[in-house]
Amino acid sequence: MKRIRQLCIAGWKMIDPVYFHFTRLQYIKKKCGKETIIRVRLTRYQGKNIVLTDGTEIRKNDILVKVHLQNAKLLSEIMHYKNELRKAKIVYSRVKDSLPAVVDYVQVSKHKDEIKGLIGITTLYKGCKRLGFEPHSIISPAYKKFKQTALLPIYFLSTNNQLNQGLPEPMYLFMSKDTLFQKYSSASIVGNENKTLESNLIN
Repeated sequence: MKRIRQLCIAGWKMIDPVYFHFTRLQYIKKKCGKETIIRVRLTRYQGKNIVLTDGTEIRKNDILVKVHLQNAKLLSEIMHYKNELRKAKIVYSRVKDSLPAVVDYVQVSKHKDEIKGLIGITTLYKGCKRLGFEPHSIISPAYKKFKQTALLPIYFLSTNNQLNQGLPEPMYLFMSKDTLFQKYSSASIVGNENKTLESNLIN
């Protein structure tokens, strides 16, 4: 099984540059120049109106940053681990480490003032709330089925769990621009680190 996964991921890495070209994605890099696990592009939202917990309303045709993970790269990092919790922690850490670079992307975008937030679609959304994302169901049955089928290879390659309860349901993940900036701008990160340091000194 491990050998099959290795071959699948190797094939995926070969196809990925073609996928990248046709989807108009952009690589997101840190200020140091190191590439993150996230690729993005701007998109106009086409779903139902959604109000996020901070009051941000996402409406049809609003501009969002569509977030794609470099799945082939990420899968090659976690495939050697059998423990599902360990895999989840690696994914969580890699995404969290990448989000400050998304802040930089939004700040230099000519559409900065129009961008409402981030959007992604995934079946692997455990822990997303800790990152600042909010899961929302996909209403369209046809689109949900399409994304469920499209994301199935990622699910099979990323987990050792068996599909004994049916196929996993894909979900929209949203994060408002305000939440993104509050949690992941440079000033916010420094502020949080200082609070942690102060807490440690007091304790």
